[in-house]
Amino acid sequence: MIELMEKRENITVSLEEIKAQKKYTSLVKQINQGSVKKYHITTFGCQMNENDSEKLAGMLSLMGYEETDDINESDIILYNTCCVRENAEMKVFGHLGALKKVKRENPDTVIAVCGCMMQQEEVVEKIKKKYRNVDLIFGTHNLYKFPELLYSVLKDKHRLYDIWWDTEGQIAEDLPVLRKDGIKAWVSIMYGCNNFCSYCIVPYVRGRERSRRPEDIINEVRMLGQQGYKEITLLGQNVNSYGKDIEGYPDFSKLLYEVDAIETIERIRFMTSHPKDLSDDLIKAMRECKKVCEHLHLPVQSGSSRILKEMNRRYTKEKYLELIDKVKVNIPGISITTDIIVGFPGENDEDFQDTLDVIKRVQYDTAYTFIYSIRKGTPAADRKDQVPEEVKKARFEELLEVQNAISKKINDKLLGKDLEVLVEGPSKTNPGIYTGRTCTNKIVNFQGNEDLIIGSLRTVKIEKVQTWSLEGTLLK
Repeated sequence: MIELMEKRENITVSLEEIKAQKKYTSLVKQINQGSVKKYHITTFGCQMNENDSEKLAGMLSLMGYEETDDINESDIILYNTCCVRENAEMKVFGHLGALKKVKRENPDTVIAVCGCMMQQEEVVEKIKKKYRNVDLIFGTHNLYKFPELLYSVLKDKHRLYDIWWDTEGQIAEDLPVLRKDGIKAWVSIMYGCNNFCSYCIVPYVRGRERSRRPEDIINEVRMLGQQGYKEITLLGQNVNSYGKDIEGYPDFSKLLYEVDAIETIERIRFMTSHPKDLSDDLIKAMRECKKVCEHLHLPVQSGSSRILKEMNRRYTKEKYLELIDKVKVNIPGISITTDIIVGFPGENDEDFQDTLDVIKRVQYDTAYTFIYSIRKGTPAADRKDQVPEEVKKARFEELLEVQNAISKKINDKLLGKDLEVLVEGPSKTNPGIYTGRTCTNKIVNFQGNEDLIIGSLRTVKIEKVQTWSLEGTLLK
């Protein structure tokens, strides 16, 4: 296991550098000469990427840009990319190919690509050669420099590639954030990963673990509460490792207690947790903190101890099940969700049956299941015992069938129950139907009207149950 123990000042972007970007923000506005310019951002991947896109949107807003859903009227088209699975990468290349026509019709349109894919040299070289319509490429470590990079492209009318390869990453505070949701907010508490699971590219593109200062996190959450946000989700590749690189800081459980004490916040969630770092203190904090939701996302990835060892997950099937039992005993009624990879190299029928056994024993509310995808640069990619595609797909379908039945059975128990729901807003397709989530992360749909206060906690009686959602009537 690789550990990073650096002093705070070595991994935090200086205030001077952040202030310098404000200068470039003003320069971009001068170039646009007061005219209204529009931008479009497409985000691939995890919530960390979504949070990064909110920061990019915040920077663009300060530069005088307005968001649009129409690519054809956009002055800037930005793709924030993910490289965890091959499918996400292929989608990006498909979009870039389609944008060649947009670039021909409007040469002044700036096309930019950033995010995790851009931390892979072979990907950047491919874009340089095959997608000359792309004007700007930058990676995960220098996102805060976006105003400076955009200014350079607009001023000099040239293609710009600014990727930081030889760095473990820094933390940039005080960046503008433009959130679309006025009820729920993502708050990144740390960046990077030290786990080096043999199938995963994240440590190579996001760098080593580095925690934000607790006071910066608390200030951000407190400000969100003052702005009317009701639910906060604390984000990290492995939130259970939070604070290990902060001298004298206990662990993630302390941060939960501190966030729980902020009066204006109603609910607290966090993700993702690594089983090897799920401590008794954290379970205790989840039980004692009134605002921490009764929901734990705990990726198992495989139910086979042999495969888990080859994945470099550093726990066994038995250890994982012990953790689940401990969580359920301490937090009755908790909702547990997970991630599962089907078809990891070398996985045989016995290994797959072990995975099905874990699913049946844990009784997950939801499982996010993925077919193993080769990621170049990871140890698993070079293995010769890759599972045939048809076998992976067959196992994937069998796993879905088992899990879907469990999800439906768990939801069936909620029929007739009165559940507290955080109202998120009206449905996009039916303004008379409102939607919200329970503390256990169940989606609930119910009839409402304009008098319903969005962001309030209301009680809904469940009258219809589906595999992925619930329907009910709002109680007065």
